[in-house]
Amino acid sequence: MDLGLGNRVVLVTGSTGGIGRETARLLAAEGARVVTCGRTEAPGVGEELHVRADLGRAGGPESAVARAASLGPLDVLVNNAGDAYQADFLEVTDEEWNAMWELNVLGYVRALRAALPAMREQGRGAIVNVSSTSGKRPSTGMPHYSVTKAAVLSLSRLVADLYAGDGIRCNAVAPGPTATAAWLAEGGLADQQAVRSGKPRDEVLRAVGAGRPLGRLAAPEEIAAVIAFLCSDRAGYVTGAAWSADGGTVPIIV
Repeated sequence: MDLGLGNRVVLVTGSTGGIGRETARLLAAEGARVVTCGRTEAPGVGEELHVRADLGRAGGPESAVARAASLGPLDVLVNNAGDAYQADFLEVTDEEWNAMWELNVLGYVRALRAALPAMREQGRGAIVNVSSTSGKRPSTGMPHYSVTKAAVLSLSRLVADLYAGDGIRCNAVAPGPTATAAWLAEGGLADQQAVRSGKPRDEVLRAVGAGRPLGRLAAPEEIAAVIAFLCSDRAGYVTGAAWSADGGTVPIIV
């Protein structure tokens, strides 16, 4: 299926690994002119440009948007950069709350503020903000992450309402646990949960997968496929939505 993304200029933040990397790879395969962005080297997924930036600091998202615009008018923005780790609610410090908010929410806000004026001028644009199932149903083991991801859902609806009349669509995607480094890497969420629960890492991963109605973690390319659809002309009448891609984890309709 042709998604109509040929020659579109697309910026994918947080795209040096995981869901972001797979999204960038898929969009490049669809013919988009993809700009990747993150704190490390280019992922090498067919992107035309890579921007090294700290998206959790003022100026980082703005510089990424400006560099992407050097390829031409920005057609698509995928906000994906974020951080997650296990913590006890009463032990999370103000500094940790602020750092999570800076990256997971203000990083998105700053990229949006930088991208929206040009999108409004050209009368079109597609935005996808990556949230989480934890934004719809908070994870008690990741309190500050959950709150920031709920904010991303609200932000996405706000932008959709504000700019639909300018031809700009904005949607959110809410993935469940996904087989990326965030979960699988040494010291990642599986290891953290193992330490907190006293259970072996493999048992933790089996339990997390079994907790989904589909019985497994998502593959990153499965989430990327949903994001790519929402970026595309095929989703031309979809805006203000919060698409669950969670294997049936959150038992609600919306």
